[in-house]
Amino acid sequence: MNYTEIVFWSLLFLVFYTYLGYGLVLMVMVKIKNAFSEPDKITTDLFEPNVTMMVAAYNEQDVIEQKVNNMLALDYPQNKLQLLFVSDGSYDGTPDILRSFKEVTVLHEEKRLGKTAAINRGMKAVKHSIIIFSDANAMLNKDAVKEIVKHYINPVVGCVAGEKRVDKNGDGGVSGAGEGLYWKYESLLKKLDSNLNTAVGAAGELFSIRKKLYQHVETDTILDDFMISMRIAKRGYKIAYEPKAYATESASVSIKEEMKRKIRISAGGMQSIIRLLPFLNFFTFGLLSFQYISHRVLRWTVSPIALICLVPLSFLLMIQENTAIYSILFYAQMLLYVLAFFGWYRNEKQNRIKIFFIPFYFFFMNLCVFLGFFRFINGNQSVLWDKAKRI
Repeated sequence: MNYTEIVFWSLLFLVFYTYLGYGLVLMVMVKIKNAFSEPDKITTDLFEPNVTMMVAAYNEQDVIEQKVNNMLALDYPQNKLQLLFVSDGSYDGTPDILRSFKEVTVLHEEKRLGKTAAINRGMKAVKHSIIIFSDANAMLNKDAVKEIVKHYINPVVGCVAGEKRVDKNGDGGVSGAGEGLYWKYESLLKKLDSNLNTAVGAAGELFSIRKKLYQHVETDTILDDFMISMRIAKRGYKIAYEPKAYATESASVSIKEEMKRKIRISAGGMQSIIRLLPFLNFFTFGLLSFQYISHRVLRWTVSPIALICLVPLSFLLMIQENTAIYSILFYAQMLLYVLAFFGWYRNEKQNRIKIFFIPFYFFFMNLCVFLGFFRFINGNQSVLWDKAKRI
C-alpha cells in the first residue's frame, strides 16, 4: 500500500467514523457498560422544586403570546415557576405583549446587545436554584418541567438537555425534511452519550442548569447554549439528556433561511473549539474528551475537509491502481453529489423527491461548515442573530 492509499483510506475511515461510526461505537460501549453496571435509576417520587424559566427574546411579537400561554399550560405548580423574559432591543411590541401577563417578569433594554448579553443580564433576576432556558419560538410539551427537574435529585447532574423536535406540519421542503432527520439522529447520539457518561452540550431550544454553576459568558459568544453547558461539564458535572422533555419548532421556511442558521452554528463551533481547548486533553478529561472530539470537533473541523480530499484522491487511485474498488468509490462519490444537486434543483422547482433529501442535506451541512469557518476567521459573524424565517 503506497502513501496515497494510506491517506485515502485514513480519510475515508475518518468520514465514516464521524457521521456513522461514532454512533455504532457508542451503542457497543453502552451495551458493555450496562452489562457490568446497573443503569442510572431516576426516582419516581414527587419532586417539584422552584424553577425559573428564562427566555431571551428579540422582536418575537408573532409567537410571544403563544409562548407565554404554552408556559402557563405546563403541568407544574405555577406558584413554583418564575417566568422570566429578557427582551434584547425589541421594538415590535414584544415587551408590551409580555407586560400584559401578570405572571411574567419582563426585563427590557432598548439597546440590542445579543442573546448572551441578555442571558447574563437576566441571571441577576433569577430567583430559584434551577433554571430552564428556552427559545421564544419553541413550544414545550406539557410535562417538560417535571421531566427535567427529576434529574436534579442526582447531585452529579449539573445540566439537563431536552430534546429538539422539528414540526412536521407545513411544507419546509428539503430544509424541513433534512433538519428533521438531522435532529432525530442527533437525539439518538445525545441519548447514547448521556447513557455512557454525559451528553456533549445542549440545544438552546430547551435546556436547564443549576443556578450556582452558571459562569458569566463572554458577550461575543455565538453558541451560548453549548458554552454554558460544556463549562458545567468541565467542572465535573454530568449533562443528562431527557427525551421526554422536548421543544418543538417550525422548520426554516427555505434552504436559504436554514443556511443562515447553519453557517452561524458552524462559526460558533469554531469559536467554541478555541475556547474549550482543554477538552482536547485526554489525560485530564478522559472519556469526555473522546466524546467531545468524536461528536463535535471532527464535524466542525477535519471531516468536511476530508470529504473534499477524497474526490481527487479516489480519482487518482482509480487511474494509478486500475482496480475496481477505487472506481466504485469514485463513482459512488460522484453519485452522491449528483443526487445532492438534484435535491437542490428539485427543491428550487418546488418538485421534491424524498430520496434526494439526505444527500442534499449532508452536502449542505458540510458546505455550511466551510462557510462558517471562513466567516469566523474573517471576524464577520456577528453575535447579533439575524433570525431565520420559519414556516
